[in-house]
Amino acid sequence: MDHKGYTGASPNVICCTHQMLTIEDLPIKGKTVFLRVDMNTPIDPLSCKLMELNRIQEAAVTVRDLSASKVVIGSHQGRVGRDDYIGMEQHSEALSKILGKKVKFANDIFGPAAIREIESLQTGEVLLLDNLRFTAEENMEFSPEAASKTVLVQKLHSHFDACVLDAFPTAHRAHPSIVGFSYLMPTCAGRLVSKELKALKNIALVSKAPFTTVLGGAKVTDRLEAIDTLIANKKADRVLLCGLIASVFLKAARKIDYDIGLDKEQQLVGRAAGLMSDYPDTFELPIDVAIHSNGERKEIPVSELNPHTKSFDIGSSTIDHYSRIIRSSGTVFMSGPPGLFEDPKFGLGTEMLLRAMASSFGTTIISGGHLSAALERFGIKEWIDHVSTAGGALVLFLAGKHLPLMEALDRYEAKLKK
Repeated sequence: MDHKGYTGASPNVICCTHQMLTIEDLPIKGKTVFLRVDMNTPIDPLSCKLMELNRIQEAAVTVRDLSASKVVIGSHQGRVGRDDYIGMEQHSEALSKILGKKVKFANDIFGPAAIREIESLQTGEVLLLDNLRFTAEENMEFSPEAASKTVLVQKLHSHFDACVLDAFPTAHRAHPSIVGFSYLMPTCAGRLVSKELKALKNIALVSKAPFTTVLGGAKVTDRLEAIDTLIANKKADRVLLCGLIASVFLKAARKIDYDIGLDKEQQLVGRAAGLMSDYPDTFELPIDVAIHSNGERKEIPVSELNPHTKSFDIGSSTIDHYSRIIRSSGTVFMSGPPGLFEDPKFGLGTEMLLRAMASSFGTTIISGGHLSAALERFGIKEWIDHVSTAGGALVLFLAGKHLPLMEALDRYEAKLKK
């Protein structure tokens, strides 16, 4: 196979040349396969129920194509200490309905109960392990060799014949389940990874300047990591900031002067200040925001924010300003919701910016599970050129960063060629 590895070069080059082994390239009929997917789903904070099924539906495509194998699925859900940090039983029920057959669920990850379930699998059967992040190692990142020596991988790998990596939304995380199993056994890409790369190749062929990036959500470190490279690679002529990342830049610009409440806040603010200095006239900050006031939405200028008020959405003036920029752009990439759209009072920013993208004549890309859910809710998904449930991974991919999952796939292919 003619292959060029993922080297962190220009995204256009990557999309057009990246090839990898797929399910058809491995002899896995009748074998036990570890399938790493990302079914991390937005969770209703009140009911703890799954809010949508997009990522589970995506995972089902690869599961169906592995019907001649014994399939053991691994996924994470949420982060430690957050409302969405729950078990995977709901996911197994949802996946069962989508597949039209029972998906077994192990209330375990690598203990005796999980091992018994894996060993009892028959060809065509599917088993879902519990939330991988319930084991401490899956909340850390490792080199591939170190990951292969973790308890998680050591306890399970001898029970698998091959590894299929299909967790594109988690491609930027060097967790044991991503890089550890793939270090020890035959590994190939699942359908979602192949689909994403094909779509991004097509997007690269038609995308044009000016490039506008809209960043929201709560993952500040990921956003900061990608912004510099996006701009340097000429993939972000304008950056429109919302949510927590906007608060960091507002503090760096001295428009607010109180603690936001983030870990390593001063370091993050310092990085934001450096970016604004390096790239003047690139960043757009909110003009006004929406806060809670007696149980209702109230919009105030950013200048009125104080330690006792918390922003839950961008305000109407900011929405109008950002929408004009979006509609005049050649390519628009959006990752992370501008506000707490799960609450109808604070979904205005998310809805209106998505509608501005839908009505734009430019090429549009939406990234992340929450925005995918929002598009479904607002009924405008078909108006966007490419919708990916990947969040930080897609941001970093477009920025030209190395992704551990892609490197794991390249590693096994290189080993096979030798």
